[in-house]
Order: sequence, then C-alpha cells, then structure tokens
Amino acid sequence: MRRVSKITAACAVTAALALTATACGESSTESSGSGDTIKVGMAYDVGGRGDNSFNDSAARGLDKAKAELGVETKELTAKTGETPADREQRLTSLAEGGFNPVIGVGFAYKDAIDKVAAKFPDTTFGLVDSVSEAKNVDSIVFTEEQGSYLAGVAAALKSKDGKIGFIGGVDTPLIKKFAAGFQQGVKDTKPAASVTIQYLSTGTDFSGFGSPDKGKAAAKGMLDKGIDVIYAAAGGSGAGAIEAVAAKDGAWAIGVDSDQAKDPALSKYADSILTSMVKNVDTGVFELIKSVKDGKPMTGTHTYSLAENGVSLTTTGDHLKDIQAQIDEAKKKIVDGQIKVNTTL
Repeated sequence: MRRVSKITAACAVTAALALTATACGESSTESSGSGDTIKVGMAYDVGGRGDNSFNDSAARGLDKAKAELGVETKELTAKTGETPADREQRLTSLAEGGFNPVIGVGFAYKDAIDKVAAKFPDTTFGLVDSVSEAKNVDSIVFTEEQGSYLAGVAAALKSKDGKIGFIGGVDTPLIKKFAAGFQQGVKDTKPAASVTIQYLSTGTDFSGFGSPDKGKAAAKGMLDKGIDVIYAAAGGSGAGAIEAVAAKDGAWAIGVDSDQAKDPALSKYADSILTSMVKNVDTGVFELIKSVKDGKPMTGTHTYSLAENGVSLTTTGDHLKDIQAQIDEAKKKIVDGQIKVNTTL
C-alpha cells in the first residue's frame, strides 16, 4: 500500500452491472453482492463514469475493490445545474441504504458531506479533492500543483514558439492549483514563454466539467492564436480540447487525471497527447474502502503527493523521451524541497 501523509490543517466495468436506472435527475448503477460484503456508495461529480478523466479514475478504485474485496456497489452521478440539496439527497439516500463507505467525488460535495456526515456518525464518508472537519470523513486530496509543474516543464520544452495554453473546467481554487503549478513550471523552464489561461465556467456553474463542445471551442481559439501546447484540467470537457488539438498539425495536448492516451474514447488521438498529469484518485478510493472492510476506517486528511506517486506524468507513446532527464530533475527538486510550487496564481 502506498504511504500517505496525514495533515491537520484544512486545505482541499469489471463486474457486470445488475441494475441501471434513472431517478431524481441522476444516473444510477448498482452491482449485486452477498449479505456478508460491505456496500460502497459512490457519488460522482458531473460527467460520471465515462468522463475519460477524474470520475473514471475514482471508478477504477471502485472496480478494483469489487474485484479484490468483493464489495457491493451503487453509483450515482451529479447532473449539470443541480442544487446543493440534490447532492445532500444523493449522499443521504446512500447512507440510508446502508452503504458504508459513502464517497463523494469532487470538491462540490464538501458542504453536502459536512451536513450528511453529521447525521450518520456511524457511516464513514470519503471526500475527494476537498477537506471536511467531520470526524467520520476521509478527505482525499492531492498535490495537483506539483504534477502540473512537471506538465509545465514538458510544455515549455516541447513548444516551438513558447505559446502555451491552459484550459480550466471551472474557475475554482482547486483548478487554480493546476493552473498555478503549470504556469510556474513553464516560466521556470523558459521565462520568455507565455501561458494563456481560460476557464469554461465560473462560480457554481459546473458545466465546464462536462461540456466537450466548450473544451473544443476554447482549444480551437487558442490554436488559432498560435498556441501549440494546451493543458486542459476540465474533466469531461478536456476530451473536446484534445480533439481540437489533434486536428492541428504540430500541436500537443496534455491530458489530466487519467492516462488519456490509453482511454478507449481518446486513444485515436494518442499521437497528439504529449502526456497526462495523472491523479491517482483510484488509490485513495481503494485504500478507504479497504480500511472500512478491515474494520479500521480511515479518517482525517490524506494527501497524495508527488513524492508518493500520488501525482505523476505518463510516458505513453514515448513523447517525453527526449526531455525525460529535465522532467526527472525538476521532480527531484520538488521532492527534495528545492522547488516550492505555487498553489495560487
């Protein structure tokens, strides 16, 4: 099991599906299990399983738990435009159904988990990408800025003219961590390079995470301005950005959260995907589920960092082969503390 560090300050389909339903404006999938198995409830963010990115990474952890631990599962997915009460209802329905742990995938679940966890003190909750102070919550967070810094190094070294773009799904503190680390990595590598930053939505509008058309339009606009490397931290919207980049000769896309060059829906664009900045959400999800099954539920805040391979750059396609030494050097400096990576722009 990968080592994780605990911090006290607040900061951030293998088994056949037995049931597929649609209710209360959300999608639901459920797998069967015996009475002796634990029941795991997964509440995805917008895009859900199949987003080729963040939610799919969490889904891999759930699939691993089904295969190796024999757990029963139920999966529910958020919809664009829903209210905070919808998220509370989703988590409540899982807890009332005896699912334990109940995992909220994405920072948008924080307020809902804070409220629902207090009502179900005997249930362990997981919160991905944000931090809850509730005693029965395992907050699973990552050093996105560190992995994004390395993506910035790669972008700077591969860009022909030093014109680089970043597309964020939603203008939030979490996504700004990606942008901040990426921009710093670019600038530290090539100070004269420029980084254009664009967000697809703002505030409580989370559509920027599930609109491939918006991602495609934003990337095309950047490409038209001469930008030749684009990093999209935008959930399902990133697929649209990758599609646009693939249509432009000589341009590179940088994927996020999952190894997007290996995703069945995006593999046809693999020659244009320079690398992906992977967040191993699957590790955090699996470790939480295993801890509950073992009778020792994880709680508190667990940070998966670059040093622990919580974040990393993929090497699919060997596109980084000529610059791997520089990336490895930057990684060592971050791990050793010689480089302090920004978390804000």
